[in-house]
Parts: sequence; structure tokens; C-alpha cells
Amino acid sequence: MTDLVVLPPPSPPAAPIRKTDTIVTAEQVCKVYDTGTVRVDALKGVELAVERGEMVAIMGPSGCGKTTLLNCLSGLDSIDGGDVRIEGQSLAAMSDRARTDYRARRMGFVFQFYNLMPVLTAVENVELPLLVARVPMRDARRTAHEALALVGLDRRADHVPDELSGGERQRVTIARALVNDPAIVWADEPTGDLDSEMAQEITALMRRLNRERGLTFVIVTHDISVGRSTDRIVRMLDGQVVEEQVMEGH
Repeated sequence: MTDLVVLPPPSPPAAPIRKTDTIVTAEQVCKVYDTGTVRVDALKGVELAVERGEMVAIMGPSGCGKTTLLNCLSGLDSIDGGDVRIEGQSLAAMSDRARTDYRARRMGFVFQFYNLMPVLTAVENVELPLLVARVPMRDARRTAHEALALVGLDRRADHVPDELSGGERQRVTIARALVNDPAIVWADEPTGDLDSEMAQEITALMRRLNRERGLTFVIVTHDISVGRSTDRIVRMLDGQVVEEQVMEGH
């Protein structure tokens, strides 16, 4: 008599893939600057959500609170009311040390004026966040070269910033922002110090990285051509979000 073969129970149906996955949530975020004689309500109850893999531009006139919002969303600055959650974690609930560690592990930053160390080569600038995070030097160097190759600049790895063009410096900055494989990249006027041709190249690079690697970008910009290259423009006025516009074709 043959043995009875017992088949395993059928696997449960796979959970449906979520079409959206919110990575950044701002709820009634307020920020006040008070010198004792002057009080400025920089952010007035801002509400905002960013989906994972989305590319969002924050736009508005000078002084409207764009950079303040980016700094508060990323935990570079504290908030005076409301809550900011990144990947479901409240930044306000973290200690200063935990927040700093979280930024180092899960966030990348691109600034208008590069913030590169002038005495270091491109590859040394890119590997710096990894060395700070105690990644072994050999691994950090290899990963830094990979990040530079990703932005098309590995051939310039041994050049210091003064030997690079503005566009090349910004590519190094982007490579440094990507080197820790972040969940989100924050960019503050990333094309503001570039001519129009270089600005288009950097914008196209960020869009390519967004599409090919699923990177989430939140970009503060005054340049409408950058805004039109994103998935959505969030417009601010007087410390508030006043309009959100989904870009057609994205």
C-alpha cells in the first residue's frame, strides 16, 4: 500500500500591492522665530504628505517659508507645533542623537552652494558620510566610486572642488547625498547657482535617479522649469501651503 502523500496547505493570497506609501507626513506644523522684540510665524499649520518614490517641488516667493519647511521636515530644525513623521516615525519623539543618526542613515541632502570640503577630492567628499558612520575605509571608498559613477563623474574622482565646474560640483553633492542609500533626498535650490544649461542637466539627473532608483526627492526651488520636471508642485505663501498642482505627464 502506497503511503498517503500529504500536500501542504495552499499559500494565502498575496497581499495587494499598495499603490501609495506615504514617506513624509506633516500635520499642523508650526514654526515661530521669536527674538524677544520680533515674532515671525514662519510656518502656520502646514499639512503635507509625500509618497515614497515621488518627486515634489516646493515653490513660492522669497520669505514664504520654503526652506524653513524643508528644514523642519528633515529634522534639521525643530518645530513649535504639530508633528512630522518620516517612514511612520515621529521626529519630535526622537532624541537629538537618534534624530541625527536617522538623518545620517536614511536621508540625503543637496544644497545650492555644494558644501564640499575644498581640500578633499570628489571621492573623499562623497565617502565622508560613510566614514562618519564608521563604515570601513575600503568599503567607503568603493561605495563612493559607485555613487560618482551613478552621476557620471567617476572619471573626476581625484579632482578637488576648485578643479570642477559648477555642474560637476553639484553632481558630487548629489553623489554624496546618495552614498548612504537614503530613503529620501532633500534639495534646497539645487540649481540656484548654475547657468540654465547646467540647471537642466542637474534637474534631468535628479529625475533619472528618481525614476530608475525610486528615490524620493523633495526640492525647494524658485525655478519653474525644475518644478515642471517633478510630479507635483506645492506652492507656499506666508508660511502656508496654498496650492498643490500635479504635473501632467508625470
